Amino acid sequence: MFSLTVAAIVFGVIFVAELPDKTALASLVLGTRFRASHVFCGIAAAFAVHVVIAIAAGSLLTLLPHRWVQGVVGLLFLGGAAVLLRHKDEDDDEAVNAPKNQGFWRVAGSGFMLILVAEFGDLTQIMTANLAARYGSPLSVGVGAVLALWAVAGIGIVGGRALMKRVPLPLITKVAAAVMVVMAGFSFYEAISG
Repeated sequence: MFSLTVAAIVFGVIFVAELPDKTALASLVLGTRFRASHVFCGIAAAFAVHVVIAIAAGSLLTLLPHRWVQGVVGLLFLGGAAVLLRHKDEDDDEAVNAPKNQGFWRVAGSGFMLILVAEFGDLTQIMTANLAARYGSPLSVGVGAVLALWAVAGIGIVGGRALMKRVPLPLITKVAAAVMVVMAGFSFYEAISG
């Protein structure tokens, strides 16, 4: 059953967590080099694949006892917050070599492969699995996560430079970490009150 509330919560959490990620910057770089629609199609497809994998993993977690799941989800959210706060901005230039032929399939394929490799096991994929386990609504979580990831990719492609000039990256990172700590608190409360 689809829950608009769950989808909105997931959208907010994933959106804030993905903004400071390297893939937003990769989207920006690819968007400045190639046709934006081609880049977005490739990136959007890669994010959809990642969300499906995360939802499947999170759905498996729901087979465990509720208290255990909430405890594990809480720990994973705290771990995610720690990763965000400890992450140093390394120059992870995961740039894709510019395709000589700038046709749709070449550009979209480059964007797809870049995101597919860069995001595998990434924080937002783990968070999506956690949220799927927490809410037990795979469709709602999937829709919220995909829309958030697509929104960040769109912002990165079209308006990334303007956003980075107005909102400092460390602030975005701290907000994402705070949201994750709050989600961990809710999960621990549910695990204890069970």
